[in-house]
Amino acid sequence: MVLSTPSGPTVATARIPVTVHAPDPISLAGVTSQLSQRPEIRLVDEESRQPGTVAVLLAVALDESTLSRLRQLVRTDGVRAVLVANLIREAELLQVIDCGVGAIVWRHEATGQRILQAVLAASRGDGDLPSDLLGRLMTQVGIMHRNAKHLPGDPASGLTPREVDVLRLVAEGMETGEIAGKLSYSERTVKNVMHSLTTRLRLRNRAHAVAYALREGYI
Repeated sequence: MVLSTPSGPTVATARIPVTVHAPDPISLAGVTSQLSQRPEIRLVDEESRQPGTVAVLLAVALDESTLSRLRQLVRTDGVRAVLVANLIREAELLQVIDCGVGAIVWRHEATGQRILQAVLAASRGDGDLPSDLLGRLMTQVGIMHRNAKHLPGDPASGLTPREVDVLRLVAEGMETGEIAGKLSYSERTVKNVMHSLTTRLRLRNRAHAVAYALREGYI
């Protein structure tokens, strides 16, 4: 049976392929059960992954094994990752962002709706970080920036004023549509700005771009 929405066409053909990775069978069954009820999502196994797949990874501890798994999922397998974690320490935060993770959910907040929100954001290439975690990220990269020792003559990659404007609003937690409205741009323009700067600077996602802009003192 094909599901439809009041706004128009079916959602069956637009469902997001999602794989779930968990450290134990109970957690795996719980998340799978919640997501299987969502018409926006199509659960797939690892062998059936395709471009556009989002991997939801539950982690009890962010040890090297977990970080290696995240790197493999994002960098090697080419999927977009949602991390569901109990705790992320300051020393681990930038490592997680550097792995390419742009969406993070606290495990105690991981309802079906909250995970769905993160999956949708990851699928769009948007960031979705808890507000307290975003604050910690900004503080940490600020400290790194103050402590950084740049060699004379280091070339600056540089951000354009428009890129800085967009990243400043991304750092405030705004989504593409909100940024477009705030800056009087089209959503396509905002997406093009983000794609251009992440490609040019070899950044993995929006969270990584915000970290870069903070570290370099742009915002």
